[in-house]
Amino acid sequence: MSDLLERLRAGLPPEALITDPDVTVSYAHDMAGFCDAGLPAVVVLPRTVEQVQHVMRTAAALRVPVVPQGARTGLSGAANASDGCIVLSLVRMDRILEISPVDRIAVVEPGVVNAVLSRAVNEHGLYYPPDPSSWETCTIGGNIGTASGGLCCVKYGVTAEYVLGLDVVLADGRLLTTGRRTAKGVAGYDLTRLFVGSEGSLGIVVKAVLALRPQPPRQLVLAAEFSSASAACDAVCRIMERGHTPSLLELMDRTTVRAVNALGSMGLPESTEALLLCAFDTPDPAADLAAVGALCTAAGATEVVPADDPAESDLLLQARRMSLTALEALKPATMIDDVCVPRSQLGAMLAGTAAIAEEHGLTIGVCAHAGDGNTHPVVCFDHADPEESRRARASFDAIMALGLELGGTITGEHGVGVLKKEWLARELGETGIALQRGIKAVFDPLGLLNPGKLF
Repeated sequence: MSDLLERLRAGLPPEALITDPDVTVSYAHDMAGFCDAGLPAVVVLPRTVEQVQHVMRTAAALRVPVVPQGARTGLSGAANASDGCIVLSLVRMDRILEISPVDRIAVVEPGVVNAVLSRAVNEHGLYYPPDPSSWETCTIGGNIGTASGGLCCVKYGVTAEYVLGLDVVLADGRLLTTGRRTAKGVAGYDLTRLFVGSEGSLGIVVKAVLALRPQPPRQLVLAAEFSSASAACDAVCRIMERGHTPSLLELMDRTTVRAVNALGSMGLPESTEALLLCAFDTPDPAADLAAVGALCTAAGATEVVPADDPAESDLLLQARRMSLTALEALKPATMIDDVCVPRSQLGAMLAGTAAIAEEHGLTIGVCAHAGDGNTHPVVCFDHADPEESRRARASFDAIMALGLELGGTITGEHGVGVLKKEWLARELGETGIALQRGIKAVFDPLGLLNPGKLF
């Protein structure tokens, strides 16, 4: 420990090192439940690439594991510390280095908060689409690490589609530049995409070149109430089948609606079994909403209410963004699932989740990015009750298994981390896991970067 601190201090300013155990313990884990976390030996908060390189060279020399972190808003334990590790928190590397309206790119450091970037590019008439529910606090580095998505994915896609290039500090301290800042480029293997979603297991992202879009018109939102989740899912299928491209298509089940009302007094209709929110940012959103409203009615919607103006639309979106927080308030603990299924199987996924909740005697609320089949079943339970905790874990696993049975994936945007290691092996199979381990060994032969995550 003394040797580690002495070597780190040789290349870092005093304010970059935290050794007080009462403080370092607060960096031990992200927001995931049921995930083991160790106690870090030290927390480092660098401000420069050279400082990150010094940390990695020191770690490699002393064979000390390194756990990279952003804002720790993750939901899979990917940022959890291991005993005796260096926690490398990148939140102080928070500069927006460039915004180019001509090239339609932004160049940023990893600690830039998603919402800060979004507002900055808006001032140039540009738009950075990925918008996780935690966008006011999560960082771009964390978004890249987990390949996160958000509410707009149905039209604009996820983080991976906006990362053009990266600067990455490797496990031995070397600096690697991948990708490009041009509109096109196919030189060599796509290492940029390899790092996106790697959860800090291959290298430390210290700079990112991000693609931007022209800022679209303000979107308008429609809310449709349904007497069953299956009817709401039928409406989703009809909307997509008819070729509509909403900027947002979100679903909240009855449990979620009631939780949001309880937390924020939002006035959502508590009599509904499922509430579908659909938005368009087209030149004539009212016409698009009218067409979608007719499809919702044909699918069995009991009421269809289009927002009159952007302010009303923003209120509905605020309610949706509150969903996970509201469900977390129902019980002392939650397990947030992240199963993505084909859109055609969305109804079966929600029906199966409801059956699992009944079987295990638990409250499980579901909110979903319905337009791309990404569901977030939230298992609510009392962690002080061992039997209820056991049922919570069993229900979580049952939901994961259901997703795979329906042709889905164990994670659409939250990542694997610690929480889903066993399930990643089931999804990828023996050969897939072996190849992934081989890739990891090329970039991190000593196994120092975020050990114990993914597989």
